[in-house]
Amino acid sequence: MAAHGKANALIFHTTVSRFSNLVTDLDTIAAIGFDGIELGANKLEAYLASGYGADDLKALLEDVYVPGMGFLTDIERQGRQASEMYARADALFELATLSGAQGVQVLTGPVDVRSVVEWTHTGRTDRYAGVLGLPHARQIAVTAKNLARLADMAAERGLVLYLEALSWAPVSGIDKSIQLIDAAGRDNVKIVIDYWHCHTSGVTPDDIAKLDPRLIHGVHVCDSLPFPGGIPDEQVLRDVPTGEGVIDLQQWTDAVKATGYRGWWSCELFCRKQQQQNAATVAAQLKRLLARLVA
Repeated sequence: MAAHGKANALIFHTTVSRFSNLVTDLDTIAAIGFDGIELGANKLEAYLASGYGADDLKALLEDVYVPGMGFLTDIERQGRQASEMYARADALFELATLSGAQGVQVLTGPVDVRSVVEWTHTGRTDRYAGVLGLPHARQIAVTAKNLARLADMAAERGLVLYLEALSWAPVSGIDKSIQLIDAAGRDNVKIVIDYWHCHTSGVTPDDIAKLDPRLIHGVHVCDSLPFPGGIPDEQVLRDVPTGEGVIDLQQWTDAVKATGYRGWWSCELFCRKQQQQNAATVAAQLKRLLARLVA
C-alpha cells in the first residue's frame, strides 16, 4: 500500500470502468498516470471470489495509493436491518484493510430513490423507508447513533469513514451532513464533496468555500443534466459526460480549493455511453480534465 498520496492527487474512480475487473483498472491507472484509485467493493469481492486470496490482493495493491473504497448504504437502518448493516460494514472494513484503503464511503438512505418518490406522493412506501417521515431532529439522532458505532468499528482498523449524504434522502446536503457528524462525535468521520449531490441538494460553491478543510476527506468531480427541482433521479441526471453538463466544474473546484483543501480528486462517472466505450480512453480524458481543473 502506498500510504500517502501527493497534494491534489488525481484519482481514478472505478465507475469509469464499470464493466472491467480490478487488474485491468490497475493497469489503466498505471498506463495513464493517475495518482491512485478509489476502489469499489464489488471488484475486490469478485477478485477474491475467483480464487485469489487475501495475500494476492495485498500484493496487487501494495504500491497503489487507495484513499477510499465504496460503499456502505442506508446507514440509518434499525432492528434486524441494522444487524445486517453492521455485518456488511465489518466485511467492508476487512476489505479496506486488505486493500490498504484509508477510508470507506458511507451513504445516508434510502439509496433507492423510488422510496422517496412514493413517500412524497402517497405518504407511504412498501420499500425500505429509513428515516422518512420522522422529525428532523430524530432523523439526525437515529442516523448519528449508527454512524458513531460504525466509526468506532472503523477506528479499530485505522480507517476513516467518508460520508456522502444522498441528495434525494431526508438527510442530505452539507448542513445536515455536518449536523450528523457533530452528533456522532467521532474524529474519524469526514465528508466527500460530490458536485452532483451538492448541486441537486441546493448546496452552492459559496457554501463549500466556507468549510473547514479538515472535514473533507475527498472530492467527487462529476456533472449533471439540467435539474428542474423536485426529487433528483441519479440515473437520469448523471447520464452525461463530465464536462458536458450544467455544473460549472471550475467554479466548484475553485470553491473546494478556497478552503485550503489539498487532498484527492476522484473522477466518478455515471454516463452510460462512456461506460460502454474503451475505459482507458475515457479515463485519459477525465485525467486531463481533472488536471486542468485542479491546476
